[in-house]
Amino acid sequence: MSLSTQPNDPRRDDDITQPTLGALGMLRFAWRQLTSMRTALFLLLLLAVAALPGSIFPQRSINVVRTTEWIAQHETAGPILDRLGFFEVYASPWFAAIYLLLFVSLVGCVLPRSKVHWKAMRSQPPRAPKRLERLAAHESVTLDGSPEEVLEDVRGALRSGRFRTHSHDDTTVSAEKGYLKETGNLLFHLSLIGVILGVAFGHLFGWKGDVILPVGQTFANTAARFDTLSPGPLVDPADFTPFTMKLTRFDAQFERDVKGKGQFGSPRDFTAYVDFQKAPGAKVEKKVIRVNGPLETGGGTAFLLGNGYAPHITVKDAQGNVTYSDATPFLAQDNNYTSVGAVKVAGAGPAGKQLGFAGLFLPTAVLDKQGPHSIFPDALEPALALSAFEGTLFPGGRPQSVYSLDTSGMTQLKNKEGTDLLRIWLTPGQTYTLPGGQGTITFDGVERFAGISIRNDPGKELTLVSALAALLGLILSLTIRRRRVFVRVAPAEQQGRTVVSVGGLAKDDDEGMDELLDDVLTRLKERRT
Repeated sequence: MSLSTQPNDPRRDDDITQPTLGALGMLRFAWRQLTSMRTALFLLLLLAVAALPGSIFPQRSINVVRTTEWIAQHETAGPILDRLGFFEVYASPWFAAIYLLLFVSLVGCVLPRSKVHWKAMRSQPPRAPKRLERLAAHESVTLDGSPEEVLEDVRGALRSGRFRTHSHDDTTVSAEKGYLKETGNLLFHLSLIGVILGVAFGHLFGWKGDVILPVGQTFANTAARFDTLSPGPLVDPADFTPFTMKLTRFDAQFERDVKGKGQFGSPRDFTAYVDFQKAPGAKVEKKVIRVNGPLETGGGTAFLLGNGYAPHITVKDAQGNVTYSDATPFLAQDNNYTSVGAVKVAGAGPAGKQLGFAGLFLPTAVLDKQGPHSIFPDALEPALALSAFEGTLFPGGRPQSVYSLDTSGMTQLKNKEGTDLLRIWLTPGQTYTLPGGQGTITFDGVERFAGISIRNDPGKELTLVSALAALLGLILSLTIRRRRVFVRVAPAEQQGRTVVSVGGLAKDDDEGMDELLDDVLTRLKERRT
């Protein structure tokens, strides 16, 4: 029978009192677990995994229309995922919780390590071991001179190798270098905190908006003027800098030389010319926006992200009243700018029905066996190929893309004979009379538009500096080695000679320690000659 099972043994298990942590102890334990490097790495991995749904599912802050369509198409999964925040991943509470826990973990992990590292940098190298031959890397050599003279040259040889030296007694020298390895490691983790702060600051106080601006139209920096706008949680659109810019010209250059090295029809350059006004009443300045040359507005940076064609279309009712007249952007679908678009005439037609037109704009139009398409991206022979619909433009009040037409609540018109669906082919200046007293549609001409994205990110400087510092810290931590060298001198049997014993110690596996000791001894011998 074991001692623990004897009935009268005072050392029985049921008599042992286990210590209790208590509330304060549990808090300390939880804090140490949270601020451990293992937890920080786990949270960093978890953050990367949590960001995946933002790439898989459409995000409401980027494309409301596509998100609404996805939810409608997936009647079961859509509403559930929406309640879980999968369509607003980066603003969801669970993503923010991981984000904040990672920040706290990094701060609690890095700051104590920084304090320890600071003390280590100010402290002296440790005392040399008594038996250097027990170290993994060691060598011994006998030199001319007294121990005092040799020891002084040892210090000089080590210092010339960028070692920090200290003698704890008259016969040894302790040297150490490679503090920048830990400095780089700490800099990397501190920079991660800076990146997190920069991204958080930019998310809270930054904003971004996109606008489609046809030639001749003016954009005013107000919330109502943006086609899409995503302000930060702490941003008030009423405080936007009131600048304006008018797109006066847009130049697009395409490859026309079929004998050259370039591909026929490939883009060469896009340039938007704008009249920029910083504030009402301020001087109008001539500015240029290019693909890699944004415009600093003082209230955000304006980038040229896209371009296309905006055919000017006029729709009139049967009495000749204009119900629609505007430059309508069409979205390019291929390199030859075969573009899709929609015209939505909200003015009531016959019997209170609304009209809609959807189809293609073709810069250089061709109609062949492949159907209508463009063979060159420049507007050499433009044409419109449209279908007409009547009914309700916005069934259920759902949001729609400006380039598409929701025909679920509409009926496609037929030709005058009623034998086939209506197909409309228009070139600039042509007018088509719609059947059934629906009025007319006219293709007035072609204008270009620029897709401009305006972004204000007050945290980008901190994020950039932190990212560069993280890269520097990573390079330092990977390339620099933490090494210690110990030297002990003793009189040799021969008069006037000294035995020099050298040993090396690295923090991690270091195959170059033998080579380092050889270099130290070489420097020492050069000083003794």
